[in-house]
Amino acid sequence: MPTHLHTSLIYGPVHSRRLGASLGVNLLPPDGKVCTFDCLYCECGMNGERRTHSALPQRKDVVDQLERRLCEIAAAGEPLDDITFVGNGEPTVNPAFPQIVDDTLALRNALAPQATVSVLSNGSLAGRPAVHTALEKLDGNILKLDAVDEDYVRFLDRPQGRFNLDETLRVYESFEGNVSIQTMFVRGRVLGHDVDNTGDAFVRPWLAALRRIRPKIVEVYTVDRITPVPGFEKVPPEDLDAIRDRVRALGIPCMAAY
Repeated sequence: MPTHLHTSLIYGPVHSRRLGASLGVNLLPPDGKVCTFDCLYCECGMNGERRTHSALPQRKDVVDQLERRLCEIAAAGEPLDDITFVGNGEPTVNPAFPQIVDDTLALRNALAPQATVSVLSNGSLAGRPAVHTALEKLDGNILKLDAVDEDYVRFLDRPQGRFNLDETLRVYESFEGNVSIQTMFVRGRVLGHDVDNTGDAFVRPWLAALRRIRPKIVEVYTVDRITPVPGFEKVPPEDLDAIRDRVRALGIPCMAAY
C-alpha cells in the first residue's frame, strides 16, 4: 500500500507545508488507523485496511515522551515552530485529548515558548463539550471542511456513523472565529465518479459557509502524496490561488499549499 503510518508517539520535527517545523504528536496506535472519517485521499490509508491491534496511547506516556523530545530539541537548538496533534486518524478520538492538550500547553510554555500548538482534525467530535473546550485553547484549531455538499462529503470523506453537515457548520460557527478551516481541493475520476470541488457550484456555497464561520484563517491545499484510492489529480497552483483570492476578498486571511 503506497501510504504510511506514524509508528512513533512523538515524531519530527518535520517540515509542514502549513505549520513550518512541526513536532507531531500521534494520539493513536502506531500499528493502525482510528478515524471517524475514511477519506479516499488519506495518507494513512483506508480504515478497513489499517485495523489496529493496540490500545490508544495513555496520557502519561504522551507527556513523558513529549517532555523528553522537547528537552532534546532545546538542547540541540533545533528550530521548532509548532507542536501538532496529528497522526494515524482523528486525534480527538483519544478520550484523554482534553487533558493532553493542557499538558502540552504547559510543556510548551516551559520548554518551547516560541512554538504554537495546533491540531489537524476532521471536526467530527468538535461538538463534544470537553473536546470543544480543549480546541478553544489551541493556537491552531484547524478543522476540515472539504465542501458544503453533504453528498460530496459522504463520497470523498466517508464519515463513519452519524454525520450532519448543518450540525458541523453550527459547531464551527460556535467557536466565534477561534477556528481555522482546512479544505482539500481535488480533481480526477475516482471509483467511477468525476471528482472536482474547484468549480463555482462548490466554491460559492463554501465561501458562504466561511462568511458564517468567520475563521481566523483558511488553508486550501491539494493532494501532495500518493493516495490509497487512485484517480486523484493535483489542482494546479493557479487554480488554488484563484480560490485563495476569493477567500481573501471576503476579508478572511487565506493561504494556499501546493
